[in-house]
Parts: sequence; C-alpha cells; structure tokens
Amino acid sequence: MRMRAIMILLGLVAAAAPASAEGAGKSAHDFTFTAIEGGPLPLSDFRGKVVMVVNTASFCGFTRQYDGLQAVWERYRDRGLIVLGVPSNDFGNQEPGTEDEIKRFCEVNFNIDFPMTSKVPVKGADAHPFYMWAAGEVGDAGTPRWNFHKYLIGPEGELVAWFSTRTEPTSREVAVAIEAQLARIERAGG
Repeated sequence: MRMRAIMILLGLVAAAAPASAEGAGKSAHDFTFTAIEGGPLPLSDFRGKVVMVVNTASFCGFTRQYDGLQAVWERYRDRGLIVLGVPSNDFGNQEPGTEDEIKRFCEVNFNIDFPMTSKVPVKGADAHPFYMWAAGEVGDAGTPRWNFHKYLIGPEGELVAWFSTRTEPTSREVAVAIEAQLARIERAGG
C-alpha cells in the first residue's frame, strides 16, 4: 500500500512539472521574436517592464480588440507597460497577409503603434518557443484557443496571468492585473 501511495505522489509531481524540461527555469526574457518590420525583438529588451503578449489576427470577430489593446497601451505605457501583438494564422486562417499587409492593416484601421512581431504559430508542435514555454507555465487550460489570447508577463519575466479571447483588454480584470504589476515596478523605483 505504501509503494502505491509513493507512485501516486510521484505521478502528481510529474504532472505538475513544466511541459518541457527545456522550459524549466526560463523566463519570458529568454525568448526572442522577430519584429514585424524585421530584425530581432528580444523580450529581454523589456526587462523591468510589464508585457502583455497577445496573439492577433486581422480578420477575426475579435479583431475590434485592437482598439482596446491600443487604449491600454496609451493608458499605461508611460508607467512601464508594453503591449506586444503577435500575429498568427493558427485559428481559422484569419491572418493570411504578409507582415507589411498586417502592419498596414493595423495602422490604417486601428492606429496601432505598439510593437508587433512577425507572424508566428502559437499552438502545436510548431509554436514559437515563447508559446511553448507559456503552455508549460500555465498548462493546457491557459493556452490560446483562439485569436486575442493574452499573457501578462511581470517585470522579472515571469508569467503572472493569462486572459482568454473573450476577456476584453480594457476589462476590470485585466486592469487590476496590470496595475498590480506596475505597482511592483513603482515600489522598486523603476
């Protein structure tokens, strides 16, 4: 009976471990995207800031969330928030364009001026390494199920919260989480 209890306990510990040993001990600052304009976009450039990473798409029923993302960016950027748009064509082929087309669409239709990455997969075996790491941090329940899934990264690169597609960027829930992380920066004198 005692051996069975030990085996169950070991199984629970294994289930709680990150999805990949490769992601163990890492932070968001260990990952680099490519900027939508080209060139590396290391998340380490945002060390000491709060980052909201959002997988986006131009032709989705939730595309109007770009307005909310821009509003959040404008409200909090001077206090240390970075909004990072990550275009992805993973859900319903709703981001079929090139980087230039995506950038133009966002600027013309939503006046987006927050940073964006090149288009990448955010789910499955081909997901960008950041998204694989995030899945290991939050588990299956916290992985993107559709466009406009949001991850909130703390100033030290830790994943502190996630919000589903249906959670508006301007919701009270998101504002409370952002404010809590910005308060950490302010307390640290940043």
